[in-house]
Amino acid sequence: MTESILGIEYKGGEVICSQGEAGDRMYVLQSGRAQVLRSEAGRDVVIGELQAGDIFGEMSIFDRSPRSATVRAEGRATVMTLDKKAFLRRVHEDPSLAFHVLKKMSERVRKLDEELSALREITGEAA
Repeated sequence: MTESILGIEYKGGEVICSQGEAGDRMYVLQSGRAQVLRSEAGRDVVIGELQAGDIFGEMSIFDRSPRSATVRAEGRATVMTLDKKAFLRRVHEDPSLAFHVLKKMSERVRKLDEELSALREITGEAA
């Protein structure tokens, strides 16, 4: 991991943030790719892939809960971080940032709803 004006550069396999750690900032993947992993029953399960332009860790800006997943660089990746104060300042300067974050969160909720419905269909569980 090296820091530059553009953000923090991670090498392949380096952890950007870890499941369970305290969260106080969000991230913007400026270049490269990353995997989103959850530790389940002692093993890591890939639950998502991120690419340049994606945001992650944004929930901690709002609820300050522990990280719900680990994000690990896949090859070289550059990441910018924003704490709550910087995020609010940027939203004040450019309100479309808030819309972008809400759009991403909405897309994730919609995807989770679809996955939950599919699981219920497979298991025969009623809603």
